[in-house]
Amino acid sequence: MKNLNKYWLIAGVISAVSFFVHLILGQLDLIDPMLESNLSLQVRTELVAVWHMVSVILLATAVVYIYYGIKNFPSSVMICLLSNLYLVFGIVFIISGLYYSIFTPQWILLMPIGVFGLFGIKKHSL
Repeated sequence: MKNLNKYWLIAGVISAVSFFVHLILGQLDLIDPMLESNLSLQVRTELVAVWHMVSVILLATAVVYIYYGIKNFPSSVMICLLSNLYLVFGIVFIISGLYYSIFTPQWILLMPIGVFGLFGIKKHSL
């Protein structure tokens, strides 16, 4: 097990935790109340679809990070792309929160995924 890339494994675990938080707590705190709102059925349906598209992304990237972490693949292009996306996703939440003067904690899980992914690339290239 010497070949493990622990940084990518950590990123994968955080992504998996984020998936479950998003799927369960997000559904209860955000989606369920939105479904009971007076938004049109079309808007509610599309918002639920987009919400669960994010769930799929969180799960899929968890699988990629964990798989790459176990195999310690020589190419880190995929991890670099995913890691930078997670950093940008975190920045979007920070900027949105600042713009609307509200605390948006999602970046607390998103940004470490990106950071650990990039640390893993650095470790891999040594």
